[in-house]
Amino acid sequence: MHFHDNQRKVDYVLAYHYRKRGAHPSHGSPGHSLAIVSNGETGKEPHAGGPGDIELGPLDSLEEERKEQREEFEHNLMEAGLELEKDLESKSQGSIFVRIHAPWQVLAREAEFLKIKVPTKKMYEIKSEGSIAKKFNEILKRLSSPLKPRVPDHNDNKMKNLSYPFSREKMYLYNIQDKDTFFDNATRSRIVHEILKRTACSRANNTMGINSLIANNIYEAAYPLHDGEYDSPGDDMNDRKLLYQEWARYGVFYKFQPIDLIRKYFGEKIGLYFAWLGLYTSFLIPSSVIGVIVFLYGCATIEEDIPSKEMCDQQNAFTMCPLCDKSCDYWNLSSACGTARASHLFDNPATVFFSIFMALWATMFLENWKRLQMRLGYFWDLTGIEEEQEHSRPEYETRVREKMLKESDKSVVQKLGANTTESEDEDDEDKLTWKDRFPGYLMNFASILFMIALTFSIVFGVIVYRITTAAALSLNKATRSNVRVTVTATAVIINLVVILILDEIYGAVAKWLTKIEVPKTEQTFEERLILKAFLLKFVNAYSPIFYVAFFKGRFVGRPGSYVYVFDGYRMEECAPGGCLMELCIQLSIIMLGKQLIQNNIFEIGVPKLKKLFRKLKDETEPGETDSAHSKHPEQWDLDYSLEPYTGLTPEYMEMIIQFGFVTLFVASFPLAPVFALLNNVIEVRLDAKKFVTELRRPDAVRTKDIGIWFDILSGIGKFSVIINAFVIAVTSDFIPRLVYQYTYSHNGTLHGFVNHTLSFFNVSQLKEGTQPENSQFDREVQFCRFKDYREPPWAPNPYEFSKQYWSVLSARLAFVIIFQNLVMFLSVLVDWMIPDIPTDISDQIKKEKSLLVDFFLKEEHEKLKVMDELAQRSQGGGQHSRRSRAASSALSGWSQPGSLASSGSQHTNV
Repeated sequence: MHFHDNQRKVDYVLAYHYRKRGAHPSHGSPGHSLAIVSNGETGKEPHAGGPGDIELGPLDSLEEERKEQREEFEHNLMEAGLELEKDLESKSQGSIFVRIHAPWQVLAREAEFLKIKVPTKKMYEIKSEGSIAKKFNEILKRLSSPLKPRVPDHNDNKMKNLSYPFSREKMYLYNIQDKDTFFDNATRSRIVHEILKRTACSRANNTMGINSLIANNIYEAAYPLHDGEYDSPGDDMNDRKLLYQEWARYGVFYKFQPIDLIRKYFGEKIGLYFAWLGLYTSFLIPSSVIGVIVFLYGCATIEEDIPSKEMCDQQNAFTMCPLCDKSCDYWNLSSACGTARASHLFDNPATVFFSIFMALWATMFLENWKRLQMRLGYFWDLTGIEEEQEHSRPEYETRVREKMLKESDKSVVQKLGANTTESEDEDDEDKLTWKDRFPGYLMNFASILFMIALTFSIVFGVIVYRITTAAALSLNKATRSNVRVTVTATAVIINLVVILILDEIYGAVAKWLTKIEVPKTEQTFEERLILKAFLLKFVNAYSPIFYVAFFKGRFVGRPGSYVYVFDGYRMEECAPGGCLMELCIQLSIIMLGKQLIQNNIFEIGVPKLKKLFRKLKDETEPGETDSAHSKHPEQWDLDYSLEPYTGLTPEYMEMIIQFGFVTLFVASFPLAPVFALLNNVIEVRLDAKKFVTELRRPDAVRTKDIGIWFDILSGIGKFSVIINAFVIAVTSDFIPRLVYQYTYSHNGTLHGFVNHTLSFFNVSQLKEGTQPENSQFDREVQFCRFKDYREPPWAPNPYEFSKQYWSVLSARLAFVIIFQNLVMFLSVLVDWMIPDIPTDISDQIKKEKSLLVDFFLKEEHEKLKVMDELAQRSQGGGQHSRRSRAASSALSGWSQPGSLASSGSQHTNV
C-alpha cells in the first residue's frame, strides 16, 4: 500500500508490459531496483542494448516508441507535482507497475479546483421528527437492530459536520489533524485520476490523458489500489475486509446494506446503484405478498368457478371442431378440463385489482427513490455540486485529427494540441459536424432496424416451428394427446436460448454502433449506448411474449375458412381456456431462465473462467519469475490479476429488464414479484462479492442521481399501465364474462357462459380434403363447436360476426380507456401527494446554509482577533489596529493554533 520508504501511500497504479531486445535477464529483486524514485530523481537503469542490438525490428521500434511516450508522460506527471516510483526493467520481458503518490500540496490544489466538499470544524444537530414519528422510528430501530451490519458510523448519527468546498485560503475552517488521512483513499485516487486524464503526451500526437494512452496500448491498465486483502488472516481490519464480512457474503443476505461504507469505498455512483437496488428489492416485498394472496385466491375459488366446471362437465359435453386438417379428429371440450382449471389461478377478478396495485406500486417506488436520492445527496454532500467538465474520448480525438489531416497540412495537427485543452468554445473546424457523423448515424439506423427485423424473424421462425411440430405430432396417435404441452414447452425453451444468445450479441452490437457515432465525452457515449442496448434487449426479451399476449389466436379464421401459413399448415390458436395460461408459462420460463442462467453462468461462471485463463496465461508466459516476490505479492500485483471494471450498465440493464417483467405483464403472472425478490436477494450479494473480490477498484465518481435509468424506469411504469389494460381486456376472459353476466345471463350468474362463447359449424361445409380421416369419435357429428362470436349456420348471414362480438369488443375498448385513465389519474395523485424532497431534508438544507454563514463570520472574527493579538505582541503601542489590518491582509492563509496551513498555496503550475 506504500512506497518502499513505507511512508508515502500509493494512490494510483499504472501498469504496462515491456519486452527488451536481446537483453540478458538479471536476477535482481524488482522490489529494490527503482527506475524512478519518489522524489523525481532517475535511478541508474541498465542499458537496454547489447553488442548485438544494432538493427531494430518493427516490434522493437514500436516498443522503443512506446517507451519514449511513457517516459514523457511520467515526466509530465512529475511536473504536475505527483511523485512516482517504479521497478527497473531488469528482465527480458514482464510487467512494470508505476506507483503514484499525491503529496499534500497536490491534493490541496486539486481539491480546490474540483470543489470537493470536505467537513468543517462546525457540527450541528440534525432536526428530529415529531414525537409520534420519533417514537415510531425508535421502535423500528430496535426491531431492526439484528438486521444492521456491524459497521462503524452505520447508525444514523444525530450530529453532522457542516461541509464546504475545499479552499487553501480558508484552511482554518477545516479540522485538519493529519494531512495523510484528511482525504480518504477514494478521494485521493479520484484526484490523481483527474490529473492523469488531463496530462498530455506530445510524442503520442498530443494525446490527452491516460485513457488515450491505454487505448493506444502504451499502458495496459490504470487503477487505484484496494485497501489490502479481503481474506487476510488476523484481526487487522480495513474497509475492504469489513465490506466482505458484512456485505459481500451470502451468509449476511438478511442484513441491510452498509450504504455509507459502500459510498466511501467505491464512490457515489456505485453507492447510488446499490441504494437503488436495495430500495427496489425492499419494495418487492409488499408486491410479492399481494401477488401470493392473489394466487391463493385463485386456488381457493377454483372449485367455485362456474365456467371451468362447465368445461369439465362430461355429461354436458361440447363436440369441438378438429384442431388440424385430416389427421385430427373431433374432440370433447371436457378433455381440456385441466387447462381451464389452471387458467383460473391467474385469470380471476383479483388480477385486475392487482394490476391497478402494481401500477401504483411502480409510481410509489419511483417517488420513494427520488426522496431517498435527495436524502443520500444531503448526507453525502452532493447538494449543489456542479457537473464536472469531461475530457474528450480518445476515439473522438483520433477522428478529429484524421479530419484535420484530410483538410489541411500537418501544421494544423500541431495547433490541435492547444485546442484540445479548451472547453466547448472550440472552432467549428476542429469539431465533428453532423456531416462527419452522418455515415455513422445512417449505419446505426439501418443496423437497429435490421436487428429488430431479425428478432421478429426469429419469433416468426418459432411460430412456424410450433405449427409444423404440432401438425407432425398430430399424425402419430401416441403423441397426439400431448401435442399442446410438448409444442409449448419446447418453443419456450427455444425462445429462452435465442434470447440469451441475442442478448450477448446485441450488447456487443450496441457498443460497436455507439463507437462509430464517435460521441465526444464518456457521458454521451454511455447514454447513447444505454438507449441502443435497452431498445434491442427490450425487443428481444418481450417480442415472443407480446406475440402470445396479443397476436396468437387472433388470425386463425374459422372452420371452413382457416388462415394458412404455408400450404396445409393452419395458424395456431389458443387453448380452450384462452391464451393467458400460455402467456403465464412463457413469461415464467423466460423470466426464471434468464435470471438463473445469467446469474449462474454469465455472472459467476464467466468471470471465474476469465480469471483461470489469465492465471494460466501468466504461468505459461516466458520470462523469469521471482520466487520470493511470487510468494509475497504486492497489492498492485494482486489487483492487476483481477478483472477490470467496465461500468454499471450490465447490472442496471439486468434489473431494468426484470422490472419490465414485474410490471408489464403482471396481470398474467402475479407471482413475478416473488421470483424477482428471490433473485434480487441473491443478486445484491452476488454484485457485492464481484465488486469486493473479483474486480479492480473502480475510480470514485461523484454524481447526484442514476441518470438516464430513471427516465427508462418511468417510461416502463407508464407503458405497463397500457399493456396490463390490454392483457386484461384482450387476452383474459374478464370482459367477456362481465358482458355475459350483466347482459346475456338469465339469472345474473355465469351459468351458460361456455356455451355462449362457442359458435356452431356445419361439418358438411368443411373443405374437401380437410375432413378427419378414419374418425374414431363415438357418435355421428352434424355440428361442431369453435370458440368465437359468430352467427350459426341457420342464420341469414351464417358465420358472420354476431352482435355479441361487437358488444364484447366495445366493452374491451371501453375498459382499456377507463382503466388507463383511472390508473394514470391515481398515479399522478400519488406523485402529487408524495413530495420529491422530504420536508426534514429541505429544512436541514436551509438550516445548513444559514449555519455556514454564521460559522464563516465567527471564524473570520476569531482569525482577526488572533491577528490583533499577534500585532500587539510584536509592536505594542497605539498603532496596533492599523498594523493588524495589514497583517490580516498579508497573512490571510494563516490558521489558528493547532490547525495546519497550506504550504502549497504558492504552487500555481499545473
